Amino acid sequence: MKLSRLLENLKYTILQGNPDPEVTSIENDSRKAGKGSLFFCIRGAVTDGHAYAKDVAKKGAAVIIAEEEVDVPQTVTVVEVDNTRYAMALIAAAWYDYPARKLKMIGITGTKGKTTTTYMIRSILESAGHKTGLIGTIESIIGDKTIPSANTTPESIVIHKYLSEMVAAGCENCVMEVSSQALMLDRTAGIDFSIGIFTNLEADHIGPAEHSSFENYLECKSLLFRQCALGLFNADDAHVNQILRGHTCEVETFGLKEGADFRAENIHLVSLPGYLGVAYKVTGKKYLDVQVDIPGMFSVYNSLAAIAVCTHFGVPDKDITRALMEAKVKGRVEKVKVSDKFTVMIDYAHNAMALESLLTTLREYRPGRLVCLFGCGGNRSKLRRYEMGEVSGRLADLTIITSDNPRYEEPEAIIDDIIVGISKTSGAYVRIPDRKEAIRYAIREGKPGDIIILAGKGHEDYQEICGKKYPMDERVLIREILEEEKGDKARR
Repeated sequence: MKLSRLLENLKYTILQGNPDPEVTSIENDSRKAGKGSLFFCIRGAVTDGHAYAKDVAKKGAAVIIAEEEVDVPQTVTVVEVDNTRYAMALIAAAWYDYPARKLKMIGITGTKGKTTTTYMIRSILESAGHKTGLIGTIESIIGDKTIPSANTTPESIVIHKYLSEMVAAGCENCVMEVSSQALMLDRTAGIDFSIGIFTNLEADHIGPAEHSSFENYLECKSLLFRQCALGLFNADDAHVNQILRGHTCEVETFGLKEGADFRAENIHLVSLPGYLGVAYKVTGKKYLDVQVDIPGMFSVYNSLAAIAVCTHFGVPDKDITRALMEAKVKGRVEKVKVSDKFTVMIDYAHNAMALESLLTTLREYRPGRLVCLFGCGGNRSKLRRYEMGEVSGRLADLTIITSDNPRYEEPEAIIDDIIVGISKTSGAYVRIPDRKEAIRYAIREGKPGDIIILAGKGHEDYQEICGKKYPMDERVLIREILEEEKGDKARR
């Protein structure tokens, strides 16, 4: 493709070289650059792409997009832009022939609820015959293909590649999680979203490698609502008015507050042997009785947002109600059938805030016992271990402390740190470092009415030890345990 086509939506200056060469590929990884490539000099947290300009020129790169002059031969075209990340997003869109324009784009931002809401929306739209792609924290889904995710929102080159594949696969829509980091780093620049959704906001992702302050975090979240036609906002969130500042979209709301456009009323928890859910009535712009097969109040908010989106797609009520009963999200309060007497669930909660929210939610179902099994990752803050131990000790009736991703630390040392936190409470606990044996213990000791939550791993299907990832999926472990227990009984 000609360079001029790729630059058609950008302000730029040609510093040297052929003003309109043919480009054979676009790359932001110097290792992938080759003859005819266009290379983006991206300033990252660890490295600066400008330092690799000479290297990619030697490999035959035809074009370098930079924010300053770089020392390369005059035969290499150097294009100066104000922001290479922003340029990368717009050039990627042009390279893939603007796939976002061929899809109805639905973007979701917020501290919590993004993943579950994307799956609910996709489930409803697909059930109504609207082929829908998904980009999110767990995976990207393109037709029948799934791709594990490294980031909540990938780099812009990857986004447009996936969107192009969705178009080729016959998708009409794409629902995607839009993280604050992605908005801050221009990964979604140039995409016009049909609908943007704000779920909620809490102090999170603030630190040297993320956001400088809560105010910056909030401001980045709000950027989505300057690039969408319709914004759906959680009316009950304390920060909603700040998120609305500077918005350019039409506004609708969802929540429990009087006057919300999509309002939940008559909410009641549904608790049956081996089953937890929530049911409520939707009023306002939609009148509907729904039951969601995922427990907790957060499921009310997530499903309300999904209902609001799908109402704008004209989805029939029967498709909405059926899809919400069937929607599942791997590793997000995911029920695993083990017994008719007690409930076993898997969840990704891997910090104190998430664990407290999860255990508080499950407490509302008045379990016989609330049993929490978790560990903490190695080579991470010890404070997280203390906090998670204290939260579980305070809210669970029994904590089973085990291993997570020990990385380069000793699992027993990590467990010792967790016990420092749990010892501040009167909560009962046992320590079983081997995660499979810890799960076996939880199942063997399960009592009628118990809710057993396996926290921390969620959708992950590995355990990281000394730099290597070993296969470990809790769903597989549970199946193995049940088969082994069944065999043990048969031999007795």
